[in-house]
Amino acid sequence: MSFLPSNRLLLLVAAVTVLAIGAGPWPGLAPVWLAALLAVVLAGVLDLTHSLRHHQPPAVSAPPVVRMAKDRPAHIPLTFEHGRPSARRLRFGLGLPAGFASLQDDLQVDLPAGAPRARIDWPCTSQHRGRFAGLVACTETNSQLGLWQLRRRTAMTCELRVYPNLFTSRRALAALFLNRGQAGTKLQRTIGRGREFEKLREYQPGDGFDEIHWKATAKRGRPITKVFQTERTQEIHVIIDTSRLSGRQLQHEGVTQTVLDRYLVAALVLLLAAQRQGDRFGLLAYDDRVRSFLRAGNGATHYGACREALHTLQPSEATPDMAEIVRHLRTRLRRRALLFFLTDLSDPVLAEDFTRHARLLSRQHLVLVNQLRAPEVGPLFAGAEVQRPAEIADRIAGHARWAESRALAQTLRPLGIAAHLLEDETLAADLVTQYLQVKRRQAL
Repeated sequence: MSFLPSNRLLLLVAAVTVLAIGAGPWPGLAPVWLAALLAVVLAGVLDLTHSLRHHQPPAVSAPPVVRMAKDRPAHIPLTFEHGRPSARRLRFGLGLPAGFASLQDDLQVDLPAGAPRARIDWPCTSQHRGRFAGLVACTETNSQLGLWQLRRRTAMTCELRVYPNLFTSRRALAALFLNRGQAGTKLQRTIGRGREFEKLREYQPGDGFDEIHWKATAKRGRPITKVFQTERTQEIHVIIDTSRLSGRQLQHEGVTQTVLDRYLVAALVLLLAAQRQGDRFGLLAYDDRVRSFLRAGNGATHYGACREALHTLQPSEATPDMAEIVRHLRTRLRRRALLFFLTDLSDPVLAEDFTRHARLLSRQHLVLVNQLRAPEVGPLFAGAEVQRPAEIADRIAGHARWAESRALAQTLRPLGIAAHLLEDETLAADLVTQYLQVKRRQAL
């Protein structure tokens, strides 16, 4: 608690000073300014003493956890403990952690008479993901006579959790939430007879010999056929690379983001699609070792757990250790699953290491590798015309990287691994499309 003289007290002191100056040429004013000075001092002391005991600024509190999305306007609910029979006005400011911005520095809060509590919403926007603490509430109110300004600075026990902004993938989300049969852009026909055993039935003309259950046929003495159905519940795992190359920055809708930010948004959209399809989904984040791992589950609760695990991830300076990652996956994932790798294999050493170890995963799981195409990577004669001679070298370098990515895809194809180079604007939508195509073809 601190206190400062208000403008009213300063004006009174200035008036006493004027009387004191006038007492020089007019000695008769000496008793007047001395009495005025004594009155001002006495009023100030009494007002300060009474206000410190009975007129302190109200206590301010916030919820233990406040959730918001990155680069999206949000509000922090604040509660003022009033509990006084008379109305009250105070000046309030909220100190935010680094990386947060607010449109206002302070505001005037009117506390109604007789209300035990009053609530306001403090607007703010976060430019970073993660968990943040360090909110500071600063309140200022006038004393009973208005001669002092009483100030209180309180550290609040409130945690701000900033999640990836899914609104940056509005196109994918719009297609995802259209209710047209399955949770996709349109109703799609499932190819094949299904892979999951449903029941046994009597043989009917036209059934193939590969559909006959020979043990049941021998036991019952008549042909018995196996009936299959489309597999409804599958396991989907999103594997996110948080190593040094994921820290590359790019511009998305006018906002500077890292590649990891785009991976996290796309991963959450893909997991949301898997939830709506009724599949089991999990995730893994790695650099030189496994940083976060959640086994496959389903439902809104498990999706919330995945979101909590992802929003604190940050790019590291480590180099991926694919041998450790593959060992972990082969140990933990016993059932055949669909693995979405979100990584950057533009480094030839990393690409070779990934190819060497991914062949072990492809023997049991269906692996899809997705990379985010950098703006300068592409075919040599694609895009706008060259404007400056210096752009020629950049175009050649971008073409070389594009050719390396195509060569990597051709190397992985015989292993049963599909590699894709995706655009930033359609990253989430392309991942959902790949997932729905696997479901439709029953490739898993």
